Amino acid sequence: MVLASVHKAVGRAVLALAAVVAGCGGGGDAASSSGGGVGASAGSGWRAGSFLPASSFAGKCVNPRSGTDPQTGLPYNETRGTATDENNFLRSWSNDLYLWYNEIVDRDPGQYTTPEYFGLLKTAAVTASGAPKDKFHFTYSTADWLSLSQSGVEAGYGAFWAVVANLPPRRVVVAYTEPGSPAAASAAFTRGAEILQVDGDDVVNSNTQAEIDVFVAGLYPDATGEQHTFVTRDRFGTQRTVTLTSAAVTKTPVPVSNVITFSGRRVGYLLFNDHILTAEQPLINAISQMRTPNVVDDLVLDLRYNGGGYLFLASEIAYMIAGPARTAGQTFEKLQFNDKHPSIDPVTGQALTPMPFLSTSSSSQALPTLNLSRVFVLTGNTTCSASESIINALRGVGVQVIQIGSTTCGKPYGFYPEDNCGTTYFSIQFKGVNAAGFGDYTDGFSPNNAPGSGGTRLSGCSVADDFNEALGAATEDRLNAALHQTIGGSCPAPTGRKPSFTKPANDASAEEPDVVVQKSPLLMNRILEAP
Repeated sequence: MVLASVHKAVGRAVLALAAVVAGCGGGGDAASSSGGGVGASAGSGWRAGSFLPASSFAGKCVNPRSGTDPQTGLPYNETRGTATDENNFLRSWSNDLYLWYNEIVDRDPGQYTTPEYFGLLKTAAVTASGAPKDKFHFTYSTADWLSLSQSGVEAGYGAFWAVVANLPPRRVVVAYTEPGSPAAASAAFTRGAEILQVDGDDVVNSNTQAEIDVFVAGLYPDATGEQHTFVTRDRFGTQRTVTLTSAAVTKTPVPVSNVITFSGRRVGYLLFNDHILTAEQPLINAISQMRTPNVVDDLVLDLRYNGGGYLFLASEIAYMIAGPARTAGQTFEKLQFNDKHPSIDPVTGQALTPMPFLSTSSSSQALPTLNLSRVFVLTGNTTCSASESIINALRGVGVQVIQIGSTTCGKPYGFYPEDNCGTTYFSIQFKGVNAAGFGDYTDGFSPNNAPGSGGTRLSGCSVADDFNEALGAATEDRLNAALHQTIGGSCPAPTGRKPSFTKPANDASAEEPDVVVQKSPLLMNRILEAP
């Protein structure tokens, strides 16, 4: 599955005529549970409950690759195989490493296509709230995974769409754009601009799935070089018609960093959008600048659109916030694998030791610190996984986290990406807990005045996303609430509820979902891999 197709599949679900598929991550290869998939071979030799090592099937591919593996620099070690071989690899790999391996129904690998089979290799259990226990099971083509994770490049326009209302009259607006991208070059796509039409299709009032498919295809192009025409209306009422051509867009993971003087206090503001490799040096630079000429009195860390990624970056930014006195010898996050691997990391073969707060960068550069006893974190339902690890880890060492925004996605889980036959698989392998042993936030973190009863409650204020102001503007509702909290101000009336979305059927008092800002599943996770 190509990267843009993952976006499109989840975008279609978010904009479906039924209840919104809110939350974080997910997507990927949704699979049918029916057997007989095309390309799967009969006579697989399957015996329920009997598993050979995954290595017995690794690299046996329907379409083996030739040439050199860019990750290892070595020739690909792949031979001609069958779909059943690829399925057997996934079956054994999942039985060994999947966090809830004993909740997978063991099915004949000879009866399914590989995308179908992988989609079935997960738990069907639900949480107490009725949400799926595993919402984070997906794949990438390995080429797409390497492009996005290592260089921050993906196909698109550089605009991220916020679904404010998923049912007609539907409302889709621009959350932000990547600097230097096709969308950023046009005044039609400033923050808060509403998307009225795509390729002549009415986004606001479309009523059929066929109509939805037209504008979803335009919002999430499959490849570079696609042209789609948009009619937009900015927050001042100006309507524009613009044709965009999709391109390879490089992400800017730290687009805004400054110091705001508010009521005599120096308050740092840091917008951190993606835990990708290219974020490391900009984060270091931003924190360094907040130390001159004097260290800031407070920090507002804006994670509202940060779904996660590399865990080592979360550890580094948490250290830079808290400083050495609070973090020396402390656990940033301890990984817990399934009961087959209580003491050894099954992927690296190393003893399971807690990840510390990292005090140096991946290039051994000493990290600057702010040495703060509290931090203000701006959140939304896109705040997920590695971003939630920052919150949880800081709380574990006594740093007060004051949450401004809405409930986070609730993902204390992660995985190592696994490449086989040109597809990289992501399947939950571990749970992360902080220095206090806490990691049970599957319903997310919520400000303590948020409507409903869900989420692990933190000090703070429930504040809806404000698309009438630029990110980083002191007048933007979430940042403004945080600034007033720095001087002991009171919260505004809770505004995190979104009545245009459908509530969970099993909880009449539940907080309404925040706006949905769909990002690729890669960017909505906690990923372990050597930096």
